[in-house]
Amino acid sequence: MADETLTMDDFSKAVDDSFTSFKDEGEANWEKLKEYQAAKTPMTVTVDGVVNKGVISNVEGVRGFIPASRLALGRVEDLNEYLGKEIQVLVREIDEQKGRLILSAVELLRAKAAEEKKARIAAVEVGSVLDGKVESLQPYGAFIDLGSGMSGLVHVSQISRNRVKSPDAVLSVGQEVKVKVIAVKDGKLSLSMKALEEAPEEKREREESAPRDFKLPKAEAVTTNLGSLLKGIKLD
Repeated sequence: MADETLTMDDFSKAVDDSFTSFKDEGEANWEKLKEYQAAKTPMTVTVDGVVNKGVISNVEGVRGFIPASRLALGRVEDLNEYLGKEIQVLVREIDEQKGRLILSAVELLRAKAAEEKKARIAAVEVGSVLDGKVESLQPYGAFIDLGSGMSGLVHVSQISRNRVKSPDAVLSVGQEVKVKVIAVKDGKLSLSMKALEEAPEEKREREESAPRDFKLPKAEAVTTNLGSLLKGIKLD
């Protein structure tokens, strides 16, 4: 997959070598493309061909090159899977003198993923108890992976009722934990492990109110006690 930091010049030779079988269609409208770039206008395009480091699509009469690194959020293993498909893109770079147009889909894909994540987080209720895994440890707390692309922070003060100087003293990356959602704000989840721990006074009350063990006397002891009770009783 091509490096997303590569510029138009980096792709130039590969594009030139691969464009021999592709021709511009219609009259090129560079001014319109510049307007799209300035306004960051999403465009729906069809992938017309596959080249060395990406795919080709025709926009306003100009061949647009979409690098493999700008097609998806993850690594693209087979560019041919995009052939004939419609995708949404933005104008990334324009070089009218060289007749080069570079498009990108990742910005729109990231925005969509962020909106979906925000909606999932907004649906989480305060007070919910969730299972997760420690994703990373920082001096100020632990980030917990909750699945479905969601994560939240357990501040160091919310790890335990006991004093915790450093999260890595009691937690490790990959450790499975149970957390309680204590706040949902600005698309972020604040979590607590401490909230699920039993307070010392609660534990004491529970232990004091629990029924104590009662042991039945042995059979011979029961017989002896009955004998003692019946002793001295005369039967007519």
